[in-house]
Amino acid sequence: MRVQTAFNTMLAIPGAWVTTVSFTPEGVVVGIRLRRRRLRCPCGFSTRAVYDRSVRRWRHLDLGACRLHLEAEIRRLHCRSCGRVVTEQVPWARPGARLSRDLEDLIAFCAQRMDKTTVARLLRVSWASVARAVVRVVADHLDAARLDGLYRIGVDEVSYRKGHRYLTVVADHDRDGAVVWTDEGRDAQTLTRFFDALGPKRTKQLEAISTDMGAGYARAIADQQAAGDLIARVCIDPFHVVKLANEAIDACRRWAWNEARRQGADARWIKHTRWALVKDPGTLTTSQRLVLEELRRSRSVLHRAWQLKEALRDVYRLRSFGAAHQFLDRWLAWACRSRIPAFVKLSRTIRAHRDGILAAVELGLSDSKLEGLNSKIRLINHRGYGHHSAAAVIAMIYLCCGGITVQLPTET
Repeated sequence: MRVQTAFNTMLAIPGAWVTTVSFTPEGVVVGIRLRRRRLRCPCGFSTRAVYDRSVRRWRHLDLGACRLHLEAEIRRLHCRSCGRVVTEQVPWARPGARLSRDLEDLIAFCAQRMDKTTVARLLRVSWASVARAVVRVVADHLDAARLDGLYRIGVDEVSYRKGHRYLTVVADHDRDGAVVWTDEGRDAQTLTRFFDALGPKRTKQLEAISTDMGAGYARAIADQQAAGDLIARVCIDPFHVVKLANEAIDACRRWAWNEARRQGADARWIKHTRWALVKDPGTLTTSQRLVLEELRRSRSVLHRAWQLKEALRDVYRLRSFGAAHQFLDRWLAWACRSRIPAFVKLSRTIRAHRDGILAAVELGLSDSKLEGLNSKIRLINHRGYGHHSAAAVIAMIYLCCGGITVQLPTET
């Protein structure tokens, strides 16, 4: 059997056949030739007119301990659709790549499971080549159809770099929280870009949006509602509501500390009440239960603050929308009459987002899936020891959290 025939069988390169095989200090160089004669632009335009020719190499999957390179004559054409001179598209590599399609797929498969430095060492490519390969594979697999059929979505932000650098992440509640869109920023303009990508028709199909109480996202949603493009109900994430209640507890403790010191009393005991006040009652230790009992017997303001916090959590335990509606109204009246500054302020915030809180109770929506995604995104960022740009982080988010399935070359 001839060497060319053997390599044709082993490599099975689509749309080409092997013409030469040579062994060099850089590795095995396999010369190939395209079967077709027409030149094709990546946009789909084809022609027979050749602008110029050159020889190019692509790194392929290793052949045992040897590096393997594909070498072929590549042509350029003047694309009438693009209006410029472009390099023809070849079936074994993506446009602009110096790595073969099979090698890039293997890189992306490994990058889903390990850091880029390990992938670079394992496959004997540079770290920058790994990053570029991930971006190209994600662009190849990312389909605009992922934005079809969205009815219930969640919106949240995640920090990806020091200096208050954030990404906005949009996930689909009906697809196990898969990421459908992400971009740099966390203001109204960022979420508006998502609605622009979604389009008016698909925006009107949205039934519910779960989010936090951030002013930027609320402004973008309000603008879409004012324009008549959005009829979805806004659900305020329960986690952020309870978080505000815990922050009010901390503010109340500081207030009680200052009041006790102003009156000349011993205020050191207030420091030991924190975890008894903010923890879930089901996880309290014996000593923490005794602290709460002592606060109750002494009719401390901290015990009333704790009761208000737990009553707010009870809103989400009610299954009936009507019962939750009445209970929340009673809680707002109680908080306003409590004369506890932190909870009076909290009641104003809760009243401003009352409809969103009740919508979350009625529909049972929260950003819990997005909080889990944020933990995974932070792990991706930590695994890579940070990323040089938002585009690199976004590509990794789509690759690991966007439901992309990379097919290995050995599975074809």
